[in-house]
Amino acid sequence: MNHQAENSAPSGSGLHIDDDWKSQAQAEKERLAEKVGDLPGSAGSTTPESIAAEGGTGLPSASFELLVEQYATQILVAMGQMPDAGGKPRPRDLGLARLYIDMLGVIQEKTKGNLTPPEQALIDSLLYQMRMAYVAEKSRPPR
Repeated sequence: MNHQAENSAPSGSGLHIDDDWKSQAQAEKERLAEKVGDLPGSAGSTTPESIAAEGGTGLPSASFELLVEQYATQILVAMGQMPDAGGKPRPRDLGLARLYIDMLGVIQEKTKGNLTPPEQALIDSLLYQMRMAYVAEKSRPPR
């Protein structure tokens, strides 16, 4: 794992660990979803043409952005920050959250030099934010 990345924030990230970090993480997740949805042929593209091209399944196209966001979602679920389908809080599993963060770090390391600048910025920012959320969650008492 790249320990240097843990200690340095991407410039302009604006993330401050305080009592409002959950809402900041959720807002960032929504911004990322909007960004991805605005890209042509991206994971968030659900035009009738894209659905028809996918065999009418309504599933998004595979992309790097979708892969990274999928890991971020799993991290948030493991930290107990996303309710289940019934709206009930999920139990947190910080060991699983750490595993997903480490796996995202492996993806970051193994794709170094092969990503577009927006893809690199996405994984750098998201990984930093997930690490900071994990540190904040770890310092909270168990629920």
